[in-house]
Amino acid sequence: MQGVPLNVAPPADVEAALSGRRDLDWVHLVYVPEVGSTNDVATALAASGAPDGTTVLAAHQTGGRGRRGRVWHSPRDAGLYVSLLLRGPQSSLVTLLAGVAVAEAIRGGVGIEAQLKWPNDVVLPEAAGTAAGRPRKVAGILTERLPAAAGEGAVIGIGINVGRAAHPPELAPFAVSLEEVAGRPVEHGGLLAELLAGVRRWSRALAVGGSSGLLERWRRLSPSATGARVSWQAPAAQRDGLTAGIGDDGALLVDCGGRTERIVGGEVRWA
Repeated sequence: MQGVPLNVAPPADVEAALSGRRDLDWVHLVYVPEVGSTNDVATALAASGAPDGTTVLAAHQTGGRGRRGRVWHSPRDAGLYVSLLLRGPQSSLVTLLAGVAVAEAIRGGVGIEAQLKWPNDVVLPEAAGTAAGRPRKVAGILTERLPAAAGEGAVIGIGINVGRAAHPPELAPFAVSLEEVAGRPVEHGGLLAELLAGVRRWSRALAVGGSSGLLERWRRLSPSATGARVSWQAPAAQRDGLTAGIGDDGALLVDCGGRTERIVGGEVRWA
């Protein structure tokens, strides 16, 4: 890509964590010190023929983005900003799959009980030391299908708040970092290795055994998927109800006075 160096050596902890692991021999790491968006780099690499497993890691994003056009705040060296290229047909559950991989990497690698919030957020609950009253967001996922010219597949963009950093005022009440909660440094390399291993593990489980195991794991990691009050804008009017789990296609189910509604997209507001 023009203006983006693609031959920079990754940080030592990243190189050490990924090297020698047989379960990560499919990963093709591209490290960029600074970039607009890792998803954009991964998509451009896909268009030039990059293989499955191409993983773009950045120390800093100047144009990181989240769902529905939101900005993903990406301060230098304070987070894990990574995009993974998956070739071939992708399940509609790929975002949920990535969420499970992120939550499990945090739980196993850092020892913090990360939880999932539909559709693409990873949060830390109040019990883990976050602000009273509601969980705060520690990671987000943005899955984008490849354009036709780049071939069939998808790019999974993942941002994790790892180190302590000042968040913009509008984000500060809702965001938290792993190091704030853990009270100690967290190695980016080890967390990345566990994350990528989890994506591959759950991708294989989905391909071989179907979606039931993944959906069950996602449900166990998401207390808010049942019994939480939500509202959303329907075509005719604003609706509200209590979450009632997720469907087999990943849709959020909401109990609206005895009638179950399915939400597959749009903006959901959590009480």
